[in-house]
Amino acid sequence: MPLSDEELAELLQDLESDRVERTESVGDTDKFCQAICAFSNDFPRNQRPGYLLIGVDNRGRPLRASVTDRLLTELGGLRSSGKIQPLPMMTVQKRALEGGHEIAVIEVLPSDMPPVRYEGRVWIRVGPRKAVASEAEERVLVERRASHDARTFDARACAGSSLKDLSLGLFKNDYLPNAVSEEVLEENHREVREQLASLRFYDLPRQCPTNAGILLFGLEAQRWIEGARVQFIRFDGPEMSDDVRNDRSISGDLLTLLRDLDRLIEQEIDSHPVATSALREAPWRSYPRVAVRELVMNAIMHRDYEASGPIRFYWFSDRVEIQSPGSLYGESTPENFPTQNAYRNPVLAEAMKVLGYVNRFGRGVARAQDALDKNGSPRAEFKFDAHYVLATVRRRG
Repeated sequence: MPLSDEELAELLQDLESDRVERTESVGDTDKFCQAICAFSNDFPRNQRPGYLLIGVDNRGRPLRASVTDRLLTELGGLRSSGKIQPLPMMTVQKRALEGGHEIAVIEVLPSDMPPVRYEGRVWIRVGPRKAVASEAEERVLVERRASHDARTFDARACAGSSLKDLSLGLFKNDYLPNAVSEEVLEENHREVREQLASLRFYDLPRQCPTNAGILLFGLEAQRWIEGARVQFIRFDGPEMSDDVRNDRSISGDLLTLLRDLDRLIEQEIDSHPVATSALREAPWRSYPRVAVRELVMNAIMHRDYEASGPIRFYWFSDRVEIQSPGSLYGESTPENFPTQNAYRNPVLAEAMKVLGYVNRFGRGVARAQDALDKNGSPRAEFKFDAHYVLATVRRRG
């Protein structure tokens, strides 16, 4: 339910509440993100929203006469920036108060998948202030997450697997330093199971990796998740009946799979210099690498891993097709795609951001379209089926 005027007035005056933070600043994004992270973790277990009131002094008195649309847009962008992981559930609104003053209000719902991190640190509320969680406090959040029944596939336990099925070197050396701040790592005395669990890669009650853990660090990921692969075929013509030039099944842990796809995309794109004047040349590319890469990464992030089929990455003489198992998810529909985002695999999405394969959540398709426009290529086309999503990119003429 929306916050009523009476409830807002109470929050403004309640200086001891652990559900509200006030700030005079309208530009301290670091402080805003810490507060959003802390409210998401809901350490006091209020099981109610937390509120960040922007444009208010420590006594709850409003300071601004107006709140601009630009400020509201910037505040809303904190959700998809990728600095807060997993994505917080939050809304931003402008509220008018007596005397003609306006404030910005960020409402943050408790996360179903704590601990939530901001730039590698877990923030929590301790009474009316916020703090970085200790190891014991973070463990409480991990155990609390296990009590949630309705979890996404990537956050569920991979029944039958064990710690021996993971490449712990890959986790410790390639992932952990990018996911957790250096200061926290230096103070970390937890065993590897607890480290994995704090990042949603291990289920402590069931003593086995989660599906995300297997996808990211599994020694034989496809043994446990059959669809964890990309089927690539390069055809010599525009039809599937034409001769096959290259046929590869790409699988393995996610980092290996992503690196292999990066190299494959680069080698398959046709490129040569074209004269733009008597003295100048410019590179001509059949497809912009960024566009193809973004659409493939989008398929890996959003596909249905409970479906046994692979992602089909087919390269024809006149187009590239990327078919991802699973229909649109959650609130996403053909009418609001790609502006409305819902994450079927939020743990996997977070990991791809940590590894640098996603720049900002919800921007992959838009980045691909921008790159196609700049390359002089037709825009990507999308087909939505009950069982798959098909992205098609036409070769530049």
